[in-house]
Amino acid sequence: MAREAKTKKSSKLIALSASNKAYEFKKPLEKQIKYQGKMVDIKLHEDPNGFSYIVWKNKKYLLDVIEKNQNRYTVMINGVWYSFTVETPISLKRRRYLEEKGEVSSMVSIEAPMPGKIIDILVEEGAEVKEGEPIIILEAMKMQNEITSHVTGIVKSVSVKKNDSVMKDDVMIEIQKG
Repeated sequence: MAREAKTKKSSKLIALSASNKAYEFKKPLEKQIKYQGKMVDIKLHEDPNGFSYIVWKNKKYLLDVIEKNQNRYTVMINGVWYSFTVETPISLKRRRYLEEKGEVSSMVSIEAPMPGKIIDILVEEGAEVKEGEPIIILEAMKMQNEITSHVTGIVKSVSVKKNDSVMKDDVMIEIQKG
């Protein structure tokens, strides 16, 4: 559960990517966030039709929150899927402490973000994958979605085959972080 660390003027939160890269921001997200070491202007916007956008560098990017489960989010921005958690500074310290102590598994499961049909599997067991590398093509709602690896590591198991149907949250591939 994400709780906010209260300060006198704002709340500080940290978005943590699946690869544990931290992005610090203040709530509400209306002014600036730190991105690649620089402060950038970013705004969230909802139009009268109910569509949400991120406005960055005067460009609109369609935003759809696909899943929210406690502090874990999966969003689609302009057709690309991103998964991350939102942590407070304290919960991030706790998470990093547990990782250092080896109490957090180094095995990562790549789960189906939605029900669909496996069109292609781009990796096999034993293959080395890099973060952001495409690993599966999943057809859902007549669209082909490229599912990418959230981590760099070695593929330990592939639980699906071409033409298999999967339900949301079905484990498709397991990767040993490296």
